[in-house]
Amino acid sequence: MENIIPIKGAVTYKITLDPTVWIFDDRRLDLNTFFTENVDEDSEDMKYLLSMGKHWSREIMEGATFPPTLKTERKFDRQGMKTGTFGIEIKHFLKNAEIHENATRVVFECEDGSEHSFSIDEAYTLIFKFSQDGKPITEDGPVHLLYRDGSNVENPIKNIRTIHVE
Repeated sequence: MENIIPIKGAVTYKITLDPTVWIFDDRRLDLNTFFTENVDEDSEDMKYLLSMGKHWSREIMEGATFPPTLKTERKFDRQGMKTGTFGIEIKHFLKNAEIHENATRVVFECEDGSEHSFSIDEAYTLIFKFSQDGKPITEDGPVHLLYRDGSNVENPIKNIRTIHVE
């Protein structure tokens, strides 16, 4: 079970993460474009504006779409899943685990015994890369840890085995 990553420590719910199923998660990020098109999407207003802008631009370029064309879009997404490089924000999992109020840091423990520690706020900004060119990360995986600004894309934190909240 080397693909399973537990979250434990100062959390209400000790959960395990299985990166092999994230390809089907709607929260996944396309890392081929994320670091070049990244904007501050944290505010609800910005999320709304971005979604409306994309929708309006699409209607202007393509015209209004109705259900029959949505079937072909799904096929395109499946093809994209077979060839894309994807990640997912860690904040979703930390929220589900419900970190205790007295916790101060999140520690990523690696296979070689090394540890990478981040404050709770910093941990919420991190991204797990789980797919490279449509394939799960098996070498040095099952995930690579990336900073939101992309500064460690070429040298990510690898071989993560446990997430410990302290």
